[in-house]
Amino acid sequence: MRELLSRIAETLYWIGRYVERSDDIARLLDVSLHRTLGDDEDWSTVLAILGHEGGDNPTTETMIQRLAYDSATPSSIAGCVRAARENARGVREIISSEVWECLNVTWNELPIRQIGAERLGPHGYLRYVRERAALFSGLTDATMSRDDGWLFIVLGRSLERVDMTARLLAVHGEVLPSEFAPPSESIGWKALLEACGADESFTRTHRGDAKRVLEFLLLDRLFPRSVMHALTTAEQCLAELSPNQGRAGMSDPARAAVGRVRMALEYADTAGLEEQLPELLIALQAACVIASEGLTERFFQHASTLRWELGVQALGGAVWKPAGV
Repeated sequence: MRELLSRIAETLYWIGRYVERSDDIARLLDVSLHRTLGDDEDWSTVLAILGHEGGDNPTTETMIQRLAYDSATPSSIAGCVRAARENARGVREIISSEVWECLNVTWNELPIRQIGAERLGPHGYLRYVRERAALFSGLTDATMSRDDGWLFIVLGRSLERVDMTARLLAVHGEVLPSEFAPPSESIGWKALLEACGADESFTRTHRGDAKRVLEFLLLDRLFPRSVMHALTTAEQCLAELSPNQGRAGMSDPARAAVGRVRMALEYADTAGLEEQLPELLIALQAACVIASEGLTERFFQHASTLRWELGVQALGGAVWKPAGV
């Protein structure tokens, strides 16, 4: 019974991560394509954000095929949607029927959307993925009880959001290791905000003051895609999943890692945020790694042995994940 429950928990956690990842990649590709207006560009920035090693710069058509349409590539949009749908099929008794239908319809509709994108351009395909990811999140919140199943989905979504925002900020701040750092100029502030889904909210909040972009993306407590909000949500999920009952200290390493980095951001000096950025991003990346390992150790143990492989992160760290994801 314990093995069954741990497998369900892991499956739900990765559904949350996969859907969020497909949304993040769609936003990133859409922003990159809008900047180039269809011309071939230097894709090294996008490759750096997604943690791919550099090499010969591919064409725009090749990159879209690789990162959007290729369902055999685990790090592509189609690959993430496929994985989320396959995982959801195995836990249909846990998730609501509306959530399952959302993922199932999304996966079955993607080939049709791809045909339209090949004729009219990829923007419609990318917009569809973003809308379906938002629908998934809304249905998850509206139709599932706030039990452990829902908590694992939200936890996966939150940690994936922290990871991707850290990657985007790392490329913008050029704090990547040399083997991943793009040779071109870092992405602009507006493109960064758009890739994070934060452009309009930031403009309404700070009237487009570029000096407050880092503050908004890292520290804003009210914007749901900020690092602070995602960390707070992840910490709340962990607290409900594994309440700390000791009289001193924190026995849950995942919650401890997330809590420490959240507190560092909570009391960060907003005036010197840019100077602190490399240190903060490394701490965020490390927290995601420790949280992932802690969750695996505490909740995702199996009686049979799983093969794990090391995934390289944009900041030179690593995250453990099931082989093939």
